[in-house]
Amino acid sequence: MAVNNPYANYQQKSIETKSPGELTLMLYDGCLKFIKRAEKAIDEKNIEDKNTNLIKAQNIIRELMVTLKTDVQVAQNMMQMYDFILNRLVEANTNNDKKALKEAEQFVVDFRDTWKEVIKIDRQQRHGGGIGGQQTANARASR
Repeated sequence: MAVNNPYANYQQKSIETKSPGELTLMLYDGCLKFIKRAEKAIDEKNIEDKNTNLIKAQNIIRELMVTLKTDVQVAQNMMQMYDFILNRLVEANTNNDKKALKEAEQFVVDFRDTWKEVIKIDRQQRHGGGIGGQQTANARASR
C-alpha cells in the first residue's frame, strides 16, 4: 500500500496550478539553486556534487531551449544566450571554472529578474493592478 505524502501532494498541486510563466520562473530559480550548490561543491572539492548539480542546471537550460518558440527575433536571441549559458556551465563542470560558473549565473539571474517583471506586468494588465487599478478598487470600496 502506497503511503500518501501530504507535502509531495501539495508540491504536485502547486506545480499543476502554475501558469506557464510561473513555471518558467521556477525553472530559472531551480537553475540558480543548482549553480549555487555547484559553486559550493567546487569550493569543497566535491567533484560528484559539482557534477550532479551542474548537470541539473544544464538540463534546465536545455528544457528552456527546447520549449522556446523561436519564431520571433527576440526568441532567437534568447536561444543564443541559452546556448552561451549552457556552454559556460559545461566549461565550469569540465574545468572547475568558477569564472565560467559566475558568468552563467549572472545571465540566469538577469533572465529570472526580467521574467519576474514580465509576470508582474502581465498580472497587472490582466487583473487591473497598478495605481489605476488600485484607485478603481478604492473608489468601488468607498461607495
